[in-house]
Amino acid sequence: MDGQLSAPRGSYQVIPAVEIKNVTVSYYEHIALHNVSLTIAPGEFVGIIGPNGAGKTTLLTTINGLGRIHSGTVRLFGETVNRRNIRRIRTQIGYVPQQLTVDPRVPFDLQEAVLLGVYGKIGLGRSITAQHRQKAQELMAYFRIDQLKHRPVGQISGGEMQKVALARALLQEPKILLLDEPTVNLDRRSITEIIRLIEEIYRRFNLTVVMVTHQIDYLPGVCNRVVLVKEAKIIWDGEKEAGVKPERLDELFSG
Repeated sequence: MDGQLSAPRGSYQVIPAVEIKNVTVSYYEHIALHNVSLTIAPGEFVGIIGPNGAGKTTLLTTINGLGRIHSGTVRLFGETVNRRNIRRIRTQIGYVPQQLTVDPRVPFDLQEAVLLGVYGKIGLGRSITAQHRQKAQELMAYFRIDQLKHRPVGQISGGEMQKVALARALLQEPKILLLDEPTVNLDRRSITEIIRLIEEIYRRFNLTVVMVTHQIDYLPGVCNRVVLVKEAKIIWDGEKEAGVKPERLDELFSG
């Protein structure tokens, strides 16, 4: 949403972190998003809620500059996304995908998995510096996984893997953090810890956060806005308290 800030010589509009206008995303004959518009101001924490297959992840992918857009426009940080600038713009976006099962034979340790986040900032083919390694160490310590840094990623728990994903995304030093079902397949204790960490990250790193979930109870307390997605469309967008009323959720998840 556009906002206003006072200034000594008048007011000016805040440039939205995300501005999607009349976007339709299609994959062959399948319409994944239909005529969707969404504006997110810097510093917002937005929850994207909806049933499985509604288009939530596609909306997140579109914000990440990767959606197969059939029509409409996507602007990030005031720039219209196109093939020429998408790589540069995406250096400012951290992305945490849905949890994946990693083959125990994968020859990556935890520290190397975190350091992959550097390439999102500097690009492939560039060298990781001592400064990058120091920052990775600080993030691993922050998430309390530094003692596991030499353990193969295929041998860590689901909760630890999500901490790796968060650390990797933050190593990129993003302005926007995108979270796709960050609590899926976790036990209750890990869910509670990951939600707490997401709240801390939001406050500490001054981020704009967009989090996809189909579990209303897992939205962090700092989430101040929800967007309800059903059948490839946004059917409601507003304050969290109004968005999670039983009658509205009944409409969202019915049928």
